Amino acid sequence: MLDAIRWDTDLIRRYDLAGPRYTSYPTAVQFHDGIGPFDLQHALRNSAQAKRALSLYVHLPFCAHICYYCGCNKVITKDRGRSAPYLQRLLREAELVSRHLDPGQVVEQLHFGGGTPTFLSHDELRQLMAGLRQHFHLLDDDTGDYSIEIDPREADWATMGLLRELGFNRVSLGVQDFDPAVQRAVNRLQSLEETRSIVEAARTLQFRSINIDLIYGLPLQNADSFARTVDEVIALQPDRLSVFNYAHLPERFPPQRRINAEDLPSPGVKLEMLQRTIEQLSAAGYRYIGMDHFALPDDELAIAQEEGTLQRNFQGYTTHGHCDLIGLGVSSISQIGDLYSQNSSDLTAYQNSLDNKELATRRGLHCNQDDRIRRAVIQQLICHFKLDFADIEGPFNIDFRGYFNEVWPRLQSCAADGLIRLDDRGIAITPAGRLLVRSVCMLFDHYLPLQSTQRFSRVI
Repeated sequence: MLDAIRWDTDLIRRYDLAGPRYTSYPTAVQFHDGIGPFDLQHALRNSAQAKRALSLYVHLPFCAHICYYCGCNKVITKDRGRSAPYLQRLLREAELVSRHLDPGQVVEQLHFGGGTPTFLSHDELRQLMAGLRQHFHLLDDDTGDYSIEIDPREADWATMGLLRELGFNRVSLGVQDFDPAVQRAVNRLQSLEETRSIVEAARTLQFRSINIDLIYGLPLQNADSFARTVDEVIALQPDRLSVFNYAHLPERFPPQRRINAEDLPSPGVKLEMLQRTIEQLSAAGYRYIGMDHFALPDDELAIAQEEGTLQRNFQGYTTHGHCDLIGLGVSSISQIGDLYSQNSSDLTAYQNSLDNKELATRRGLHCNQDDRIRRAVIQQLICHFKLDFADIEGPFNIDFRGYFNEVWPRLQSCAADGLIRLDDRGIAITPAGRLLVRSVCMLFDHYLPLQSTQRFSRVI
């Protein structure tokens, strides 16, 4: 079993930098306009030839209400009719993509994100799932990991029953904070009772897993109020929790301009909130998986980490990193072999491409050998908090210390500070360093010195 994480205030203050979350390497910041539909088609054909399993992400951008903290690609509208034409294009995209795949490629993982996926009517959800089953080999025996993001204000027992009927067996609930003052400050009024009702429905309907999202660092939060929210969430007994650090970037995300910066908690208060949250979750039996994620010991993520098979991609931590990831919908990202590709982030441009029977791919990149090496290093560190040099040297035919000669002095400095243990065989992140694993990964990021870190959130 992994050692428990240890809180070290001095180490956190020294290494709490701004940097990528490494759902991919290279990160999406490196995507360029030189990647288009032809590149995606070629990668899909290679996937079909290899008959690799698939992970399918579907982006449904519509929300009836705006949450001021949100940085997602979304469309705020009260007009429920706007989803129908989007759904038409989405299924057209599914049909175009499926032409290049092998019918035997199984979709092991499916995720509906947004936006608010349950903005769709029940009939539309049925139509969408029927279309996906028509074009892709979806499992119908409940063995796949089929998940959907839920806004408890936009769902009820009937909705949960429909989702279970359609094949979903995992749900992720947005909560963020239960304090009414905080909810008003971010324009997301959501009661504990609404949330508990959806959790109870998911349990009764035998959904396999429930995740709850929280955010610390929102306006008007303090350590005591957030601790009450954490206690209330623990009482709901989710299988997983995601506890995100709010990044206030109003220059990038216009809705955040409605947040009064003077109401944001200080860095010191944010650290106290996180420290108390870790103590509460640890006492309740949750395991720190890494990068804001916690899970019960019998959860698949915790088991995969124990067994050394945990991976990370645009879906976050996953047990399906071996799958080719296909993203459908506006702004969605695909990761197929060594190709990253992203659809247009503009809704009109996305829909126009599909009206012309063309894929909406607008940007991305092909990984080179150096990218593959560094991706493997970062993957090991961020998923398992350790790296055996032999696991990199063998597959890539390199001498690790020689290849990363320029990084070595900084690794030695991290070891002297107690962030890592370093020897001739490998790197191990210390219990005190696990909260700061992104800072270690950043040492291996070839592109980071070439770009501004102002576009990234801080590590903690």
